[in-house]
Amino acid sequence: MNQAKHIHIIGICGTFMGGIAALAKQAGYRVTGCDANVYPPMSTQLEAQGIELIEGFGVEQLSLMPDMFVIGNVVTRGNPLMEEILNRNLPYISGPQWLADTILRDKWVLGVAGTHGKTTTSAMLAWVLEYAKLNPCFLIGGVPENFGISARLTDSPFFIIEADEYDTAFFDKRSKFVHYHPRTAILNNLEFDHADIFADLAAIETQFHHLVRTVPGNGLVVSNGREASLDKVLQRGCWTPIERFGTDAGWQIDADNRVSLNGVEQGTLHWELLGEHNRQNALAALAAARHVGVPIAQGLAAFAEFKNVKRRMEVRGVVNDITVYDDFAHHPTAVKTTVAGLRHKVGKARILAVLEPRSNTMKLGVMKDALPDSLKDADLVFCYAGNLGWDARGALAPLGDKAIVKDDLNELIETIAAAVKSGDQILVMSNGGFGGIHEKLLKKLA
Repeated sequence: MNQAKHIHIIGICGTFMGGIAALAKQAGYRVTGCDANVYPPMSTQLEAQGIELIEGFGVEQLSLMPDMFVIGNVVTRGNPLMEEILNRNLPYISGPQWLADTILRDKWVLGVAGTHGKTTTSAMLAWVLEYAKLNPCFLIGGVPENFGISARLTDSPFFIIEADEYDTAFFDKRSKFVHYHPRTAILNNLEFDHADIFADLAAIETQFHHLVRTVPGNGLVVSNGREASLDKVLQRGCWTPIERFGTDAGWQIDADNRVSLNGVEQGTLHWELLGEHNRQNALAALAAARHVGVPIAQGLAAFAEFKNVKRRMEVRGVVNDITVYDDFAHHPTAVKTTVAGLRHKVGKARILAVLEPRSNTMKLGVMKDALPDSLKDADLVFCYAGNLGWDARGALAPLGDKAIVKDDLNELIETIAAAVKSGDQILVMSNGGFGGIHEKLLKKLA
């Protein structure tokens, strides 16, 4: 076990590293950190916990003399602070490895993996265990509304973690999730993503295979029975019992939200959430919770009080009967699902989709040809193309006149404000801060 008492986190403002900072603080460490982009909600959350934040990666931070530098995966060779750590042979470790060595070692880890739905499913699972009075620890890549914080350490044996397939650090190219050694593993879905580090879907399948190899024989793999790519992963070798969801030979949910297991009805899901994807997420959470002893009926009862995660179809404001939503959708499949969910909710009302293709995969343009189809249910589409390395106008051309692309954020806001009418639903989608567009739009509309 690492006995370091002061850690300095480089790249602290991502949701994952910010969560590690919160856990370390709760575990009694002195925690400091730095990043290039210190913005809410993570900066606010960290400062509220008494974590000292430094803007930038200046070498003068070495004077803090921490016992250990914890390195986020945004840090690359050439980063001035990292270069000096290497030159002086100072102790450093990746975030996932630090977490595994220091916090997870003695826990029953419930890992939630998949291309989509990790954050929401992790939040669901944490809430179901909380409702069952199991007081779980968790580290989630977003802020679950039921808790108001993305990470929590308790004396519970259970630890829920969003198990990300992105790489660990510049010096460790394995997926983060191979460090966590879950006893209960949810495999939500598996599509091509992270085109900046994975050559193709097969490369990601291999990482998922490595994850499955770490789940013990007395554990459980909860897998989406509708996903051929996950079946392919499991066929490569699985030493653990498997429960599938989304299929009649396993966990299933019907049009009336009645949940069954192996064809036997278990009860009904009553909640406010939208979309088929969330119904499937709920099945995965119920299965994982049952593995740690939560009866299905109690799990279903918990969902009646589930409040979702910030930035998942979060209403940021209503002005003159115009609603502005914030959503994290950053992959064409997620965009399509989000737009479809809102369409189901608002019926014939106009949806104005506002997209910032900001994730590494989107910025590389690998998914650009899938965008028109994912946005087809929207009435108008506004795309911010600042700093994009590909032709957004060309990519969205199949949408015709309903797609508007702007390279300047203020011009984009003016254009949206000019187009909007009473009763419209403005759906903003980005995995970043998007220049504070939500507040700027609401101010403009007022």
